[in-house]
Amino acid sequence: MDTESLHGSIIFSTVGRTNYGFDIFCLKSPFSFLDSQLHSTQYPTEHRLTDGSSVNFNGQFVDEDQTLVFVSERSGSPRIYLQRPSQLKIEQLPDGSPDSLFLDRPLLGNKRLYYISAHQPPEQIFTSWSALYSTTLDDEKTAVRLTPYGCVDYSPAISQSGHLIAVASYGDRRWPGEFHDLTTDIVVFSESNPSKRTVVCQHGGWPTWSGDSTIYFHRQADDGWWSIFRVDLPEGLSTLQCADPVRVTPPGVHCFTPAAATHSSKAVIAIATRRPGKSHRHIEIFDVESHKFYPVTELLNPTIHHYNPFFSPEATFLSYHRFRGESSPGDATIPNLDPVISPTKGLRMLRLNGSFPSFSPSGDFIAFNQDFNANSGLKIVKSDGSKRWTLFKGRTTFGNSWSPAEPNVIFTSVGPVFDSVKATVQIARVSFDPLNLTNEDCAGEIPVEIKVLTKEETGNNAFPSCSPDGKHVVFRSGRSGHKNLYIVDAIKGELEGGEIRQLTKGPWIDTMPSWSPDGKLIAFSSNRHNPDNITCFSIYVVHPDGTGLRRIYVAGPEGSDEADKERLNHVCFSKDCEWLLFTANLGGVTAEPVSLPNQYQPYGDLYLVKLDGSGLQRLTWNGYENGTPAWHPSATTTVEVKRSLLVGDKLRGEFDDVLWMNC
Repeated sequence: MDTESLHGSIIFSTVGRTNYGFDIFCLKSPFSFLDSQLHSTQYPTEHRLTDGSSVNFNGQFVDEDQTLVFVSERSGSPRIYLQRPSQLKIEQLPDGSPDSLFLDRPLLGNKRLYYISAHQPPEQIFTSWSALYSTTLDDEKTAVRLTPYGCVDYSPAISQSGHLIAVASYGDRRWPGEFHDLTTDIVVFSESNPSKRTVVCQHGGWPTWSGDSTIYFHRQADDGWWSIFRVDLPEGLSTLQCADPVRVTPPGVHCFTPAAATHSSKAVIAIATRRPGKSHRHIEIFDVESHKFYPVTELLNPTIHHYNPFFSPEATFLSYHRFRGESSPGDATIPNLDPVISPTKGLRMLRLNGSFPSFSPSGDFIAFNQDFNANSGLKIVKSDGSKRWTLFKGRTTFGNSWSPAEPNVIFTSVGPVFDSVKATVQIARVSFDPLNLTNEDCAGEIPVEIKVLTKEETGNNAFPSCSPDGKHVVFRSGRSGHKNLYIVDAIKGELEGGEIRQLTKGPWIDTMPSWSPDGKLIAFSSNRHNPDNITCFSIYVVHPDGTGLRRIYVAGPEGSDEADKERLNHVCFSKDCEWLLFTANLGGVTAEPVSLPNQYQPYGDLYLVKLDGSGLQRLTWNGYENGTPAWHPSATTTVEVKRSLLVGDKLRGEFDDVLWMNC
């Protein structure tokens, strides 16, 4: 694939990710309070295991000395690290897949490192790239794919003896499109013969072994409650077959991501829970024999989310990850811009602490929206992340476009995000004195002039994109009763008698337009090929005069099932107008969504494609929702930026648990 022309900087947002601040914590002897509830002074003492750098999560104990293997994003992508209690410095483990930008769920056993990686593309679109691999810990560091090609595996678990491995698997089925409760199956195979796989239970995720014969897992029950189920296996792989699971946890509380304590004197599992009337996810211990719940983390940190518990081999320790807390040592600042490893040599990838970035003509500055609540408004950050200014605050804005012809003009939408066609959202022209961007005060407020370009009674006007000459703005409007595209005079607007005309028309949704740098095309997302489906969008281009409308087929040719499954949004052009950058669902789901904080659609990754639909290239791999990218062609330094030197906001751990779980 020709990627030599790909260069510059891509900035994008990830839902909630900048606020995580995860570290791994543990408790000693958690079973001491199973027989009776203790007073608050007798609660176990919580101990932090990881160092507070970036985010650290999804760990596993190697032994009872608290040797820990875990995932950290400190290098700019999820990598696997080993931490020994006797050593201050952590060790990055070789995984044998240096090209992988996604590694997850590490396990050490049988003198091997087991892990999920997403570095090998499947043959079919809409199939997850996630698969199970192992790497020997000898000098050779030999990596082997354990998941058969064409299959998809998540969430591995090793039995007590180390002879059996369980995964949550789609098998060779393609991703059906869900992003809440995945329809994966529990699959078991021998460590010595991974090609011989047996489905021991249909519909289940996140397996955990109790010995070699019992597997606990989670799934959403028919009554709507996420619950833990158990399947008991006969002895010997030759007799394994699909079995009927037994529900372990009762309705009335959501339970997921189980971890079995296989060596304790009691048959217990640690689980993450969401209880009715409670806003936070917590870790609890469930006694399988007495069917009793015992709260753990709510006693310690009632207003912090806790995720994905795991036990040490002898169940001496119970561990999990959570926001590290404002008083804990470690990273205490959210950088304005955070470097992310790029799969393409000429492209620099940066995660923004905010949404809807737009570059200034020079590329030296970026306009963006920090959020849509307390920090709503319009801000500017220097493109090296070192300084930030506020243009205005207290008004919800989104969908920004910096005028390519004027270094002091930014167009934005003012009003509620993703609302109805009748909601009042207006296109505004925001101008300011660019000399104020030399202000040394990072939090300085810049005086602005705000000029509204659209009439209030015209409803929902949003997602402006300015023409290269700065004379016109294309935007999405609901004024006709449907969300279509319009072009308005960028100086006068329709309020002062400037020209406004409708570019697209029809009973569908045309949205998120982007004007090409050469002025010849406008790209946008639309469901016009299937107006009844408001979840699937494809990329279209049209000339500014309304001619030449055509769809760019990315997932498959015209008429194919794949083409109608596309969810492609937030499109923008490369400088030479040969490539399109956008957010897509083409890679399916990379990790079990219930194990993560809220992602509205946890399959949004960034992709590139040529204008003729060829050359599809994936840019991001993670379990998060990435979106609202911006691309500037200016040459960028390849020198690594130290996160500790970047300026930003105080890390407060303010993010949502999954919003789709009805409690």
